[in-house]
Amino acid sequence: MNRADDILIVGAGLAGLFLALKLAPRRCTVLSQAPLGQASSSAWAQGGLAVALASGDDPQLHAQDTVKAGAGLVDPLVARLIAGEGPARVMDLIALGVPFDRTPDGKLAQSLEAAHSRPRVVRVAGDLAGKAIMDALIAAARAAAHITIAENKRARALVQDANGRVRGVACDGNEVILGGEMVLATGGSGGLYAVTTNPPEAQGQGFAMATHAGALVADPEFVQFHPTAIDIGRDPAPLATEALRGEGAKLINAQGESFVSELAPRDVVARAIHLERAAGRGAFLDAREAVGSQFPRHFPTVFAACMSAGLDPRLKPIPVAPAAHYHMGGLVTDAWGRTTLEGLSAVGECASTGAHGANRLASNSLLEAVVFAHRIGERLRDLTAPPEMRFEPRELPPALPPEPRAELRALMQRHAGVVRDGAGLTAALDRVDALCDTHGPANPLIAARLILHAALARKESRGGHFRSDYPDVGAQHRTFLTRQDALPAAFA
Repeated sequence: MNRADDILIVGAGLAGLFLALKLAPRRCTVLSQAPLGQASSSAWAQGGLAVALASGDDPQLHAQDTVKAGAGLVDPLVARLIAGEGPARVMDLIALGVPFDRTPDGKLAQSLEAAHSRPRVVRVAGDLAGKAIMDALIAAARAAAHITIAENKRARALVQDANGRVRGVACDGNEVILGGEMVLATGGSGGLYAVTTNPPEAQGQGFAMATHAGALVADPEFVQFHPTAIDIGRDPAPLATEALRGEGAKLINAQGESFVSELAPRDVVARAIHLERAAGRGAFLDAREAVGSQFPRHFPTVFAACMSAGLDPRLKPIPVAPAAHYHMGGLVTDAWGRTTLEGLSAVGECASTGAHGANRLASNSLLEAVVFAHRIGERLRDLTAPPEMRFEPRELPPALPPEPRAELRALMQRHAGVVRDGAGLTAALDRVDALCDTHGPANPLIAARLILHAALARKESRGGHFRSDYPDVGAQHRTFLTRQDALPAAFA
């Protein structure tokens, strides 16, 4: 059972489970909102983990690529930190049993992805890295005596004491779970969009809960759209990994014409595909020549998704569309994972560490998650639990019913997607406020409001944020939002 002095980790994806293992022997409780492994984007990650290990590569080059991809908003110190600590964390994953692909001479195989200057992405069976890593972490966590796993626990609000220190969370049914320190590892916000590669549970609830409690949020307008979701009418959309383009697959329209460089940064490729589709020419990923008969062995996940829809990628190009994939903004943290609220840390996609800026470098997300999970574990392992203090249970925000949630997803897709403009963002923000008036400040509405508010305020185009009414890069820096920005006037 959970004890009040346990480290409480909300979220059971890669970041949450890796942190839990790193806390040993300190007791911790991990809350998973679904059966373990079923509501985590980590398990669906196809690409792998970027790390500078190969001959001719080094962490400094990796950091330079990270800064360049982030369009001027990456903290170079954080870029050097994750690149420098990455090799040790890959060794940790290998020790946990992750079977990364090897070359014939036994070295780690490393692939090239967009905007990397060197091949440096370690994979498992081509496109099974996320699943393999999560399988290893779940097995290790279930076997660890210091870890308590609580499944089907959906956190809805933070619990604070009279001094504002975070003491735990209130879950569905008003169940309060306490901890000596708390870490949010709740993932991203793709579920706010109608077309996404994320599980539907990923609705930005972590940074919404924390902002409601007074935490500072940074850069929520920067949502990364993966260029090549497989367009077969599924929700969530299956993903055609970027590694296919690294292997030589080509992006073409219905006339067979190439319209963008395959290894351009993700935001550039996503916009090009968006515009090609909007013009009625369609967009397809042609891997017939580059992969061909090797598809089942080299990219089994993509192959299975295509075949399940009656599409053989060995014979036909794959229809693709941009999909909400990764949230680069989130809760502001320092280099040790602390947020601006006492007693609260954040790790993984719900955090904003300064590592990704306006445009995450491919396969840096898993890297950032394990590096910061390790650092938070180092900080909290021997930390003495604070003295107990009375707290007033927080009233839970309302749940958002299915019909307004579907409306919200369509609204975000239409007005806060790959290409945005002021009129659309304003209309979306007004409608979200109206939904709040009707349904109350539900966490998905607060998360959407943060994204829309920041996107409207950023009157320039940078990285994953493209304003058709402000198409040029300006001089704006990072965006910081508070509770007053997150809540409509009626609830602020």
